Amino acid sequence: MKIIRDVGTQGPAIKNGHRAAVARRARRCTGSRRLMRRDQLEHAICAACQIIDRPEVIVLGSQSILGTFDEAQLPADATISLEADVLPIAADNDETARLADLIEGVVGEFSSFEELHGFSIDGVDTTTSALPDGWRSRLVKVQNANTVAPSGKPQFTGWCLNKEDLCVAKLSAFRGKDQNFVAALLESGLVAPNEISERLPTVPDKYKPAAERALGWIKSWM
Repeated sequence: MKIIRDVGTQGPAIKNGHRAAVARRARRCTGSRRLMRRDQLEHAICAACQIIDRPEVIVLGSQSILGTFDEAQLPADATISLEADVLPIAADNDETARLADLIEGVVGEFSSFEELHGFSIDGVDTTTSALPDGWRSRLVKVQNANTVAPSGKPQFTGWCLNKEDLCVAKLSAFRGKDQNFVAALLESGLVAPNEISERLPTVPDKYKPAAERALGWIKSWM
């Protein structure tokens, strides 16, 4: 996708044309691919907690949007990934990585779990995403009957990224599919471009160059 450089200096007609082009590409890329559902996210939370024997996990990546909206409320391009990225909650990075590997080994890509349920769970750590300041304080709680162990207890909890924080992480990666994801949410009016713009500069230093580029992109939606 061609990105307009320094979009903040472009006129309204060019900005609107750019926005429309991005949105059209998002719709075209969706095709007939399967979409992930809210109940599958809840299943992923429950399964991951059981595997690592922990009461709660954090969901990063695209499917964390299902913590705020169910699939019926979302544009198709926001739910096409069939992999849930789950961050274990642990005391240190080494333990987080160990638990993430455990999740990956049991329910990761090409596992029997994926074959049976149609989606996989990827164990991750915090180095996989560019997250803005204060992201933990804005996490969205997912806890209901679908996140209870089969025996009836314990009750597991998933914490999903706030929708604008998710967009910051996506735009800091700035791949075509990430731009399509955020564009679909913006076009649907489900996320606030000004909040995304305010949070982009607060990502860790190693992501600052990517965040600067993303700031130019998001301005075309403001």
